Amino acid sequence: MPWTIVERTDWIMLCQDIIDELERLAPPDYAMEWDNVGLLVGRRDKEVKKVIIAVDATEEVCDIAIEHGADMIITHHPMIFSKLNRINSDTALGRKLISLIEAGISCYAMHTNFDTIGGMGKLAAKMLCLKDAEVLEETKDGEGIGEIGTLPLSISLKELAVNVKDVFSVDNVMIFGDADKEIRRVAICPGSGKSVIDEAYCKGADCLVTGDIGHHEGIDAVDMGLTIIDASHYGIEKIFIKYISDYLYNYSKDIDIEEIDVGEPFVVI
Repeated sequence: MPWTIVERTDWIMLCQDIIDELERLAPPDYAMEWDNVGLLVGRRDKEVKKVIIAVDATEEVCDIAIEHGADMIITHHPMIFSKLNRINSDTALGRKLISLIEAGISCYAMHTNFDTIGGMGKLAAKMLCLKDAEVLEETKDGEGIGEIGTLPLSISLKELAVNVKDVFSVDNVMIFGDADKEIRRVAICPGSGKSVIDEAYCKGADCLVTGDIGHHEGIDAVDMGLTIIDASHYGIEKIFIKYISDYLYNYSKDIDIEEIDVGEPFVVI
């Protein structure tokens, strides 16, 4: 049972209890080898009454967590990616880590394990109403990155771009390819999708909806015959926030859950 009983009548939720539930949804062994998921900051035996959910543990998110008295932050992207030689106030990451530790706030990340088996791609495909969707790029046990499926009706690339903006509440998207091209089969890869361009093309996609597409990747994709809609890295992945919030609410209504959507890390002028 994911609960600790104290004096029969009192129920205490620990950080580890929440971790156990999150890892039932997205087991860490489904994360990519290069990734760094799990409890990155804090104590497993920390009592948790308030949880903050965000895509990134930015300075703004950490400040809100401290100000609002949170016990735990759950993010999609890991706060710590590479090896740390020291933790001090000389760096932005060091200052964030010190602040969270001093405030007794734990920080947990579920990244590519959530992308592959946790539900990111499947949710995004469902939101776009893709039919007969399947994994775009398999990584383990039939699970993997992104989804590919078919739209109910053929529409133009421009119409699909407008739909993506509406569905994912994105202010701006970039399209690579002819805006009037007819689109029926769509691949979607929330986050950075450069690595799945070839897979999307080989599986017959007319369009790949993703983020972080550079100049050369866009040109090469169009030359292949694959159009792309770049809705930014954050633009689609922010669906993580509501998804995990609802998941934890259904797990325990005794936890105070706060969703923090700080928006894109850039503005278009």
